[in-house]
Amino acid sequence: MSGCPHAAALPRPEPTPLSDTCPECLAAGTVPVHLRLCLVCGHVGCCDSSPLRHASAHFAQTGHPVMRSFEPGESWRWCFVDTTLV
Repeated sequence: MSGCPHAAALPRPEPTPLSDTCPECLAAGTVPVHLRLCLVCGHVGCCDSSPLRHASAHFAQTGHPVMRSFEPGESWRWCFVDTTLV
């Protein structure tokens, strides 16, 4: 599906989620719309449809390129660098 070189460099197995929801949303008192899991470090953040977009903010702060949906029944992955599904 993708020529993204970042997916091949991801740790195997994928990291354990550091939380079960977006900790930044909890701290801010907002409700995450959908959750995303950083496939480099296990950070859980909210998607860009959430008010504060913590998954994208995590990428901007860390440079960790690939995340996956952390929603039940979803397994798609997104590379922020290549702006593509991987």
